[in-house]
Amino acid sequence: MSRAAQGPLLLGVRHHGPGSARAVRSALDAAQPKAVLIEGPPEGDALLPLAAEPGMRPPVALLAHAADDPGRAAFWPLAGFSPEWVAIRWAQARDVPVRFIDLPAAHTLAAEGDRQDGGEPDTVRLDPLAVLAETAGYDDPERWWEDVVEHRGADGRRQDPLGAFAALGEAMGALREAYGDGGHARDLVREAHMRQRMRAARREFGDAYAVVCGAWHVPALRAKTTAAADKALLTGLPKVKVETTWVPWTHRRLARAGGYGAGIASPGWYAHLFSARDRPVERWLTKVAGLLREEDRQVSPAHVIEAVRLAETLAAMRGRPLPGLTETLEAVRAVMCDGSDIPLALIEDRLVVGDVLGEVPDTAPVVPLQRDLTRQQRSLRLKPEAQERELELDLRKETDAAKSLLLHRLRLLGIGWGTPTASRSSTGTFRETWRLRWEPELSVRVAEAGIWGTTVLAAATAKAEADAAGAGELGEVTALAERCLLAGLSEALPAVLRALADRAALDTDVARLAKALPALARSLRYGDVRGTDAAALGTVAAGLAERICVALPPACAAGLDADAAAELRGHVDGVHGAVGLLADADEGLRERWSAVLRTLAGRDTVPGLIRGRAARLLLDEGRLPAEETARLMGLALSPAASPADAAGWIEGFAGGASGGGTLLVHDDRLLGLIDSWLAGVPERAFTDVLPLLRRTFGAYEPGVKRTLGELVRRGPGGPATAPAPGSAPTGFAPDLDPARADAVVALVRMLLAGSPPGGVAAA
Repeated sequence: MSRAAQGPLLLGVRHHGPGSARAVRSALDAAQPKAVLIEGPPEGDALLPLAAEPGMRPPVALLAHAADDPGRAAFWPLAGFSPEWVAIRWAQARDVPVRFIDLPAAHTLAAEGDRQDGGEPDTVRLDPLAVLAETAGYDDPERWWEDVVEHRGADGRRQDPLGAFAALGEAMGALREAYGDGGHARDLVREAHMRQRMRAARREFGDAYAVVCGAWHVPALRAKTTAAADKALLTGLPKVKVETTWVPWTHRRLARAGGYGAGIASPGWYAHLFSARDRPVERWLTKVAGLLREEDRQVSPAHVIEAVRLAETLAAMRGRPLPGLTETLEAVRAVMCDGSDIPLALIEDRLVVGDVLGEVPDTAPVVPLQRDLTRQQRSLRLKPEAQERELELDLRKETDAAKSLLLHRLRLLGIGWGTPTASRSSTGTFRETWRLRWEPELSVRVAEAGIWGTTVLAAATAKAEADAAGAGELGEVTALAERCLLAGLSEALPAVLRALADRAALDTDVARLAKALPALARSLRYGDVRGTDAAALGTVAAGLAERICVALPPACAAGLDADAAAELRGHVDGVHGAVGLLADADEGLRERWSAVLRTLAGRDTVPGLIRGRAARLLLDEGRLPAEETARLMGLALSPAASPADAAGWIEGFAGGASGGGTLLVHDDRLLGLIDSWLAGVPERAFTDVLPLLRRTFGAYEPGVKRTLGELVRRGPGGPATAPAPGSAPTGFAPDLDPARADAVVALVRMLLAGSPPGGVAAA
């Protein structure tokens, strides 16, 4: 019987299944249809010719977004091993018409918007493969799919190219009879539209056409329904204007872990199965060995041979035609990874999932902003990559500075291609370290940002001005000013500075003022490093610092609880650092701030935590003599002071990463004051202040804590106590012990000379 007499060829597939892709190619070769219809949005028909261009390299995705709201978007991903992609390329290679027949994206995106506005979501959806696998006695749908589809024909026997599709279609028909729509209620509308497009194809090509769609839809497309019934389902659907294009996709985003609904667990493995013409396990394990060698692990050809044997043995024991991913990974863990899951996790990330990033030809339609971004990426040699990598920039170099500006501008636009991170090679302000990874969703972010301008610079400038106008708090504007300087947005600075001055003039909360100042100070430093004119910021920052100097002492003198005091202590630290940056332009500011610290340190109504911190900052700056420091500590730790307030003073003075432990090691007087106070704290009060003291002294380095313990044991300034017989030496002694010193001379000579000494006596 001819293909036309049997009706259209319905090829039900698993999306992104390499076995389905091979079967589709074989079925099309056998049937030679006059047209190919594919599950996908019809708006993509005009873009199908791009699939044949040399610059197109899957994985890619059709992107459709609402013209008036680019954030409302949908993707239709296609990998090289996707049956739909194989069908498209088969048709193009033979000049056979190929079209998409799914529900238009205009309706899909409109429905998405309705659900976001309060519509009911779909019910729990049935997983057909999981049900079929369970029915067949498998606990893993992936393993079942490998056995019945991916390994089909592994024994070398010739297979009927249409047999698998017929069997899978019957299975899906049984499932739909048993479960109805299976929670796929929206698919009823999609299938009605597919049938309408199939009727149109029949009028043009007869029944000599093929349909490539998800296997779940085959029974519905084969069902006898009327055009009137389908038209009724499609009448009155909401609709929006959409724009479509091709965008690069990644194997990682095809994985289920990435949140893609039709995703697969192992795209890298599937890509290998599709491309490997023979001996797929041997070729895969060779790739694994290469990856492990790149990570400096000792893997030899013998390891590969043994892993292949083990994988085949496991498959035979389990009655499988070929080793699947499970057996292969078990063999890798046992033979190549010494039973460790750590290198195995690397293999699963790099090879089982993978970081392959597709490419799209320059002729694909894009928004002007994307075109400008692509131009800059090429000129700066910043190629988008799916695999995360670090980028070290030296801002003194013109090209590196330009890269920094681009990445900061993109971050301001919400396009998070790069994330700043701490540099491991240098702490200079002329260094920047970025962590880069291009995710497919960033294409949507670029489309969204296109409303702000046609170039990255223009869009970032307009976005910064709009953010400044809409900012609610002073801290938001200061952070925005910092980002503008980092991004080199000099044209946006006037609007940001106006907003900054307006909010600073109206804000009376000293905590918010203190929180805002460090960002401004950093902004001035950034301006210096990048050669940006930030002089106007200096005026605003100086005014802000003056207001803080006036308002901070009264704010600290109010009745503050422990949490509020801790917050203000943090603001004092931040302002102190900011003043250090601003004082280069205004030396008087440093003097005024020192006067504020002296006021805080000497006012007994200020919480002990803040008094202690102020005293320590003054001491570090050389503005508080040692005698005055001891006097303030003595007052804070006097019997008249509450134990909690005294403990707070100690935490402010000696706590944190400010080197308080080292100070106490070298100043016997301060350590003695703390020791005497601590010894006199009543038992009940000691229990209350213990957490504060533990937090303070627990942050010291182990060596500092050991030294402090020894100093307290023997008493500050007191003589060292000889160790008990048989005990380890403590490391402290009033004088040099010649006998102990001479004992190590021979060993030191050996280490320095590399050969045994002539004799100990010579030493």
